[in-house]
Amino acid sequence: MKPETILIVDDNAQNLKLARVLLTRHGYEVHTAVDAEQALALLRTLTPVVILVDLQLPGMDGFELTRRLKADAATRRIVVIAVTAYAMVGDAERARAAGCDDYVAKPIDTKKLPRLIASYVERNAVQPLN
Repeated sequence: MKPETILIVDDNAQNLKLARVLLTRHGYEVHTAVDAEQALALLRTLTPVVILVDLQLPGMDGFELTRRLKADAATRRIVVIAVTAYAMVGDAERARAAGCDDYVAKPIDTKKLPRLIASYVERNAVQPLN
């Protein structure tokens, strides 16, 4: 059985590496992008089950990326989890208003994140994206 695909969008190389290693160890096929434009390009050929999006991206931020993903019929059903180090009052609500399905503050909890992703993967097994 092919592993589920995860896309991580973050401009911080250390954050990308940590998340990639963590999620690969949990059996996921992990792809990365350093900005929204690169993520959108990858999504032309890739259909991840979950996208982890840093809200503070250079250029197009994670809020706008999420709005675009949720407005597009090809990507709207992909689970988008906002990830940010700048956990301010109201950020979770802003992320959900942009279309994010969930919200995680940095630093990433290496035990909770894989469980959170697994819960969405299990839901998609019941209601597939395609």
